[in-house]
Amino acid sequence: MGGTGQADVEGRALSDQPWGGRFGEEPDPLIDRFTRSLAVDSRLLREDIAGSRAYAKALVGAGVLTGDEQRRIDQALREIEAELHTESTDPPPPLWGRAGVGGLIPEDIHMAVEHRLREKLGPLGGKLHTGRSRNDQVAVDLRLYVKTAGVQLLEAISMLEATLIVRAEEHLDTVMPGYTHTQRAQPVLLAHHLLAYVEMLRRDHGRVRDALNRADVSPLGAGALAGSGFPIDRAALAEELGFAMAAANSLDAVGDRDFVLELMAACSMAMVHLSRLCGEIVLWTSAEFAFASLPDALASGSSMMPNKKNPCAAELVRAKSGRVAGDLVNLLMVLKGLPLAYNRDLQEDKEALFDAVDTTLSCLQVTARLVAGLRFDREAMRSAALAGYTLATEVADYLSRKGMPFRDAHRVVGQLVAKAIESHRQIEDFSLAELQQFSSLFAADVSDHLTLEGALKSRDVIGGTAPARVKEALARVKA
Repeated sequence: MGGTGQADVEGRALSDQPWGGRFGEEPDPLIDRFTRSLAVDSRLLREDIAGSRAYAKALVGAGVLTGDEQRRIDQALREIEAELHTESTDPPPPLWGRAGVGGLIPEDIHMAVEHRLREKLGPLGGKLHTGRSRNDQVAVDLRLYVKTAGVQLLEAISMLEATLIVRAEEHLDTVMPGYTHTQRAQPVLLAHHLLAYVEMLRRDHGRVRDALNRADVSPLGAGALAGSGFPIDRAALAEELGFAMAAANSLDAVGDRDFVLELMAACSMAMVHLSRLCGEIVLWTSAEFAFASLPDALASGSSMMPNKKNPCAAELVRAKSGRVAGDLVNLLMVLKGLPLAYNRDLQEDKEALFDAVDTTLSCLQVTARLVAGLRFDREAMRSAALAGYTLATEVADYLSRKGMPFRDAHRVVGQLVAKAIESHRQIEDFSLAELQQFSSLFAADVSDHLTLEGALKSRDVIGGTAPARVKEALARVKA
């Protein structure tokens, strides 16, 4: 290993290393392969080129580049970006290992772009890195990626919200049992149930927006950790890249990954909500519930059992929530205890981030398709809403309105339910005379409360399931 500048495509010669001047031995092939990140961070090519084009302009202001040199660099960078449209985004040797860099695979996307730029421009291509480190370079790439990914997530969340709102509007008069402990509890409107998920998604939307606000800070010009040694106008550079401001501390600028964590945390919470919704789709489409069915195009069959129709997509969404949560925990553990400023541990942030974003986006889209396709069985849901003595709470409230303390009313209606179970009847089947054996407060008007409509109508508070309140809520979320 004598520093001949030769290496096979499995490694990089010492002369091709950006830090090769300090070292006297060729890279160990195993360590070289282990430390590469190009297969993952190649996704940041567009962001890397955007940052480089802006930085070239800043170098003109700093007196490092002439206007003509900046224009030549900018043109070459645009050509490299155009090559992306004809080559794989997992850069293959034809794009990233051409003659001129010895057929070698670069370490990461930053060096890949720089190698290609030097192929095109010669020594001029090497001037672009003046006053810049891969530390602030990858940080700005990631922030640009997060800003783009966040917008995509907001759009996908909004699409699922809109789908749920449409289905809720279709079912303003569809009654279903509400549950606690997976036991039938009280009747609610299906629209009310669906709008609960809209509320969750609105919070998810807000969390992503908050994450984007804190990601809107440019680290470029912070250098490796201490700031650039050249008079880079960081405020102008931030504005050129569309950031609200430049990072206030160079150490924090290159070591901060809070903005990644925040977006991944928002993804994790959104996935938990999707998991809950898809878990209910699995239940609702089962023979035991039979509240809904999926069209054949959105379901799967069994390789052995001809009778099966499985909600596999919903099950996979439910399962993938753990994957995204795992991505978040992965990065939390990477960051825990890291000293300032940059550490190579941070190379592990991108794979977790990309997976969390990709998974969340696909699950939001799949869930919207499932919700749009659900065929609800109104009669089955109404029948279930009447079963399980779901009117008991309304009867207890009735007695309380008549003046009985609620705890006493609860006990009386509990005895009534026990009698109904013993006689295989529903509460609404009891005559007034039978009801009065449990309490003299029962009067003829109790019949108004022994119906699903009566029970629903009485929940007339903000956020309640009364039809008028659900219509108000629907109008609010549509607005």
